[in-house]
Amino acid sequence: MSNKIRHAGVIEAITEDCVRVKIMQTSACSACKLASHCSASEQKEKVVEVFDTHAADGRHVGDNVVVSTSLGTGMKAVMVGFVLPFAVMVATLVLVLQFTGNEALAALSGLASLVPCYLVIWLMRDKLRGKFSFVIER
Repeated sequence: MSNKIRHAGVIEAITEDCVRVKIMQTSACSACKLASHCSASEQKEKVVEVFDTHAADGRHVGDNVVVSTSLGTGMKAVMVGFVLPFAVMVATLVLVLQFTGNEALAALSGLASLVPCYLVIWLMRDKLRGKFSFVIER
C-alpha cells in the first residue's frame, strides 16, 4: 500500500508563490460502466493550491501534473476537519443533555457548537496551510 495520496490534475493558474491545480475527485465506483445510470457514483472538481516556490519551474497553465501529499497529512486533515468537530458536537450534546435534561436544547447546542469549531479552523487556515500541503511530483 502506498504512503502517498496522489491526484492527476491540470494547472489552472500560476502566481509567484502558488500553483493552482484543478483535480477531478471521483468516488470509488465512478469508473464503473454503469456509473452514468447509478446515483451512487459522483465526481467533483476541486482546486488544490501548491505553495512551493519551485512548483512552477518549467510548467505552464494547462499542463497535466500529479499532485501528492503523504497519507499522514491526509489523516491529520480528516482529524481536524471531521473528527475534532464531531467530538466537540457530541461532547456538547452530552453535557447539555446531562445538565438540562432537554433533548431539543441539547441537539441545537450540539449543532451550534460546530459554528465556533469551524470558525476557529477557518481563522487558523494560514497556520494549517503549512501543515497540510501538496507538492507537484516531478
